Amino acid sequence: MNYAVRVMHTLRWVGVAGVILGGTSARGSEIANPAAREALVLCRAADGVPLSDRRKTLASGLERAEKAVQEAPQDANAHFAVFCNLGKRLQIERHTLWLLSGLNELNRARRELDIALELAPDYPAAVAAKGEMLAELPRFLGGDAHEGERLLRRAVGLAPDDPHIRVMLASLLRATQPEEARNHAAVALHILERSGPSTEVDSVRTLMARLE
Repeated sequence: MNYAVRVMHTLRWVGVAGVILGGTSARGSEIANPAAREALVLCRAADGVPLSDRRKTLASGLERAEKAVQEAPQDANAHFAVFCNLGKRLQIERHTLWLLSGLNELNRARRELDIALELAPDYPAAVAAKGEMLAELPRFLGGDAHEGERLLRRAVGLAPDDPHIRVMLASLLRATQPEEARNHAAVALHILERSGPSTEVDSVRTLMARLE
């Protein structure tokens, strides 16, 4: 696999932030910085808008996230919001990774995630995103599958009621530890059936069917 193709594969973890925002902020469920809160809401909302509007939504989210970082550079939520919006924008503009500008944005997303973790080491969503990143990156780009799994397990421990993080771990364990993967998926399904959107419930049911 050549360099460009391997870099393309890193996008799976870059956009994962928006999937794991449910109640797992750096300091409890309430995000004090209004700009950071708005940026994370926009990042999550981008998944539900047509592709033609998604770029605009993410641009607004990134603008608010950058404002949040300027206002409060020690706020982990602000840096995570930059990672989230920037990462999702990269997902829908994968062709830019053939250019230096695309690689620079990819590296920026990684730096923002690392800063968030430096500021808040127990930030569940950031820990999970870092774990996913290490599990997916090729080794020559800094990937480490064992450390990625460790971090995802730690994220589950930090936020055991977050179904999205459990789904991430289940997906990672699918090939090597299917029984444990099924257990995590079953817990996620139980949580989502009580309060999650039907699309997410259907997605976890599909995952469980593949684990049978």
